[in-house]
Amino acid sequence: MPASFSSLWARISPRPPRPPEQSNSKAGRNLKAAVPTALVLLAIVALAVLVKIEFFVVVIALALCIGMWEVAGAFMTRDIHISIFPLWIATIAMVSATWFGGLAVGLTVFLLSCGAIFILRVRDGEKRSGWDAVASIFALGWISMLGCFAVELASLPDAPWLVALLILMPVANDTGGWAFGVLWGKHPMSPRISPKKSWEGFAGSLVVAFVVAFVLVVVALGKPWYLAVLVGAVAVACATLGDLSESMLKRELGVKDMGTIFPGHGGMLDRIDSILMWAPFCWLIMYPTIVS
Repeated sequence: MPASFSSLWARISPRPPRPPEQSNSKAGRNLKAAVPTALVLLAIVALAVLVKIEFFVVVIALALCIGMWEVAGAFMTRDIHISIFPLWIATIAMVSATWFGGLAVGLTVFLLSCGAIFILRVRDGEKRSGWDAVASIFALGWISMLGCFAVELASLPDAPWLVALLILMPVANDTGGWAFGVLWGKHPMSPRISPKKSWEGFAGSLVVAFVVAFVLVVVALGKPWYLAVLVGAVAVACATLGDLSESMLKRELGVKDMGTIFPGHGGMLDRIDSILMWAPFCWLIMYPTIVS
């Protein structure tokens, strides 16, 4: 292996996240850093969608690859090693297949990739190669396959509004949950998994999500009001489940955040966990109304 490549790989190779740090803030985040970061991320997505929808697909692929890199580092805390390069190749192949061929083609590439990755890892003959293979397939399904639903949404008519629905519903969930939780939160939803989340915050998530869903579904897309209610309820359920699922995984791995690339937010997966969980349901709800 050339020395220059070895030096580059040493810089970008996955590594375990920093040990968890306790926060006494009721908000749970450094708002002075978190708010500007969130605005910049939303601006990048909006610019990509408005300039050319293909740019948004590139943003998706990049986000999924970064997320894969983060989860590879997190798994290392439990001595589980996934092969990042094959997973990156599979992710890009799945995104490309979904964009050019549709969701069924993307799913086919996912299944073929799972088989190839399993064979490659098991053939290594290492002691824990079976666990490594299972972890690799889990990461590919959780991150890349769910991400392909976002790609499919971007290929439909009214793509800009559908992308807005995909991104802004989890944002509404987080904003409403944070505001109501900080102001009135007293009853934790799951103290062992995510002590910052409260039932009062969940109510706030529903209120803000219904408002945003009404604006996007009824006003922007011209769909009936009851579809907005369905979108709001399902989006909050998916976003909450996505947050709690990742929190459970992080707790098992002993990490606070999956990464540290976004000031005030943690890593890429800490930002897109809710979007990934919401993406397939967003597609299931909106697809029949868009193509009919």
